[in-house]
Amino acid sequence: MNSDSLVSLISNGENLDIEFKGEKNGTINDRDLIEAVVCLANRSGNGSGWLLIGVEDDGEVTGAKPRHPGGIIDIYQIQALIANRTRPSVSCKVELVKMGAKNDIVDVIVIEVPPARVPVGTTDGKYQRRKIGGKGKPECVPFEFSDMLGLQSQRCLQDYSSFPIEGATWDDLDPLEFERYRRTIRENRGKGDAALSSLSDIELAKAIGAIEADREIKSVNVLGLLLFGKEESLSRYMPSHEVAFQVISDTRIQVNDFFRWPLIRLMEELSSRFRARNREEELMVNIYRIGIPDYSEQAFREGLANALIHRDYSKMGAVYVQWHDDRIEISNPGGFPEGVRLDNLLSTPPRPRNPCLADAFKRAGIVERTGRGIDTIFYEQLRNGRPAPSYDQSSSTDVVLSLPGGKSNLNFVRLIVEQNQMGNPFKLEDLLLLNHLYLERRTNAKEASEVLQQSEWKARSVLEYLVENGFIETRDGKERHYHLSAPTYARLGKKSAYVRAHGFEPIQQEQMVLQFVEKHGSISRSDVAELCHLDAPRAYRLLKKLKDKKVLVSTAPSGKAVRYEKA
Repeated sequence: MNSDSLVSLISNGENLDIEFKGEKNGTINDRDLIEAVVCLANRSGNGSGWLLIGVEDDGEVTGAKPRHPGGIIDIYQIQALIANRTRPSVSCKVELVKMGAKNDIVDVIVIEVPPARVPVGTTDGKYQRRKIGGKGKPECVPFEFSDMLGLQSQRCLQDYSSFPIEGATWDDLDPLEFERYRRTIRENRGKGDAALSSLSDIELAKAIGAIEADREIKSVNVLGLLLFGKEESLSRYMPSHEVAFQVISDTRIQVNDFFRWPLIRLMEELSSRFRARNREEELMVNIYRIGIPDYSEQAFREGLANALIHRDYSKMGAVYVQWHDDRIEISNPGGFPEGVRLDNLLSTPPRPRNPCLADAFKRAGIVERTGRGIDTIFYEQLRNGRPAPSYDQSSSTDVVLSLPGGKSNLNFVRLIVEQNQMGNPFKLEDLLLLNHLYLERRTNAKEASEVLQQSEWKARSVLEYLVENGFIETRDGKERHYHLSAPTYARLGKKSAYVRAHGFEPIQQEQMVLQFVEKHGSISRSDVAELCHLDAPRAYRLLKKLKDKKVLVSTAPSGKAVRYEKA
């Protein structure tokens, strides 16, 4: 950590990951320091937290005061203090960073707090965690046992769905839900575990981990109640489980239904409501009639299943399915599991919050056995000519999936269907880059790697594949750029867009420069760069070319940049 990095950190202000402790009015005592570390260690989040001592709440750097014999700050004593006063011991990195001008230099103690793998408390038995309060500001609050379970689940260290439920018995399970599970396996032929459909209720429950049993049933687990529980039993033993279906037009709620049903029954009910509201338009491709729905049912089912599987069942709150005029939003309590971020959703290995529940859904054939349901959601959205799905509204406490609706890009769908009919269908990465280029006109390998959430090498290989097959073209300059080819733009009904994406040909650029000089008397290199959308070196080369042709001459007015006039 250096002073520039620290300035950048302070500029973010206090948030879930950063806490300021000013010492303008006195040195922070050891107890408060330890409790601040414990709060940061127990917060939701995947990266390190930062405790900055010597920075006031408003971001003013006032400096940390000496706290050890000899009037010094000993960072090793601070590290030892934290390790000795926390249980289990937290190993923090402590640095001393100097801030300010030459005659006014102060020290800031920077403590990097790693995320706790298990709940951390003080040696006095105090457990706290850092969270965003009701006023939108971070605060330390008591760390309740239910929150501890949620944190363990988020970091994939505990499977809440495998926990036994005190007081629940076999009589709390509904035989009809076992038959529903078997029927689901049969209907999803080839996707589920067919062997389960021939088992008795008890054998089925044991096979998927819904109960603990040897010669007799010892306990019913959370999984058992979620899949097979009676409605009254779910309300009694799992009050945190609730699903809402809402239809919202502007600010008016037209439908507002809440359910506490077993999960497979819920999937069937919401899928039925989805099909009833989902409209479809038709597209003729050659002799084939293609149906283009407002929303892909497969994408909706994967999004709903993900919300039910990955929600934090230790926390109160409902899974919301909200049908808006222009989108569907599916949200669930609990942030992304540890290691999953917005910038690696398409590339990170599957990390289910409730592994037993995820496995039960896979064995029923409801979700992809590969665990790559997010790929399906993206592919289905793009395949139907819709914008890519978005998780941008997600936070540390909720995951929000938005499936955009609106008018389908039928020409984009036609391109995809024709490619399928040729026996060479597009892959997800192809669709992601074609969609990106259609919206942004041009890209390079670095931008493409961010779109694919892959390495630049992988992005470049996908781009070159699309070049070889005639879907995109390259344009070399300071760096290689890519844009859709003229035939692709023509197939997408955007012939004129090719000219804007490709840029002007050299002869057109020369004519534009000469017309500018004719009207304004002279031109500079910066004028050429702006006029022709070129970088500075290419603008210079264009002017030199015109000068070599003796069409322009250069002049250098005293104290001003070089300008070019008509020869």
